[in-house]
Amino acid sequence: MARRYQKIRVLLPQIHQMLEAGMSQREVEEELGLEGKRPIHELLKRERRKAKNGVPKPRGRKPAKTLQEYKYENKRLKMENELLRDFLSLTEGM
Repeated sequence: MARRYQKIRVLLPQIHQMLEAGMSQREVEEELGLEGKRPIHELLKRERRKAKNGVPKPRGRKPAKTLQEYKYENKRLKMENELLRDFLSLTEGM
């Protein structure tokens, strides 16, 4: 199902020209025959938000790690555990 504002997005360059010429958003809506609750305002707000946010983050799973990466991480975590155990045993004795 298409989004409702697709028609308005096609008219975006024309809308920008009309607004730069000094027309109000309501006048542009009436000129183009757009209906709804402030369609020009909502379109411009969406465009500003897209420009500010840039490219959206990709969704989904993270790329799989290689076996070598898992082995390295496992070794690092074992060393960390051993270090923490030693530290804990030293501090408990005091």
